[in-house]
Amino acid sequence: MWRLCAAAWWAALVVAEVFPAVLDDKPVDPFLVKARARVFVFVRTDCPISNRYAPELNRLAREFASRGVVFWMVYSDRTESREAILKQIDEYRLPGVALRDPDHSLARMAKATIAPEAAVFSGDGRLVYHGRIDNRYVELGKAMIAPTRHDLEDAIKAAITGRPLAIASAPAIGCSLSDIQ
Repeated sequence: MWRLCAAAWWAALVVAEVFPAVLDDKPVDPFLVKARARVFVFVRTDCPISNRYAPELNRLAREFASRGVVFWMVYSDRTESREAILKQIDEYRLPGVALRDPDHSLARMAKATIAPEAAVFSGDGRLVYHGRIDNRYVELGKAMIAPTRHDLEDAIKAAITGRPLAIASAPAIGCSLSDIQ
């Protein structure tokens, strides 16, 4: 019984969270948007690794859009200006909707601490994956020519089919999200 009460309380907490959108500065709750899966990618305007993943993120967003998957680019650094965010989105053609997360509530829910780091939530709002996009980056400053694992793509496929994911977390390589505790 207590598990049902805890689950209901958690669901109410998730729905109550509101995050300001970057483009129009109006509050938005990304969990109220109907989707089979929600992909949040935590990025920074000053992180070159975030920018290098733009082509892969665009490919994934195009591939899964017709299957009910929505993408959100999340900016958790409260010092990033609206202009810098809009410039990055335009220059790198980042997919989805941009969100500010200055109080880090979404980052905490997604267990994100690095940019770029992805989090996949199922249609019912459960976190099914958080971590790297793929294994291209071995460590800071060291990348493979091509990745051998596609963790984010695998997580999206698992979320929309409802199958369990073999690896629910993989360490991301990149720039720290500021002030994450």
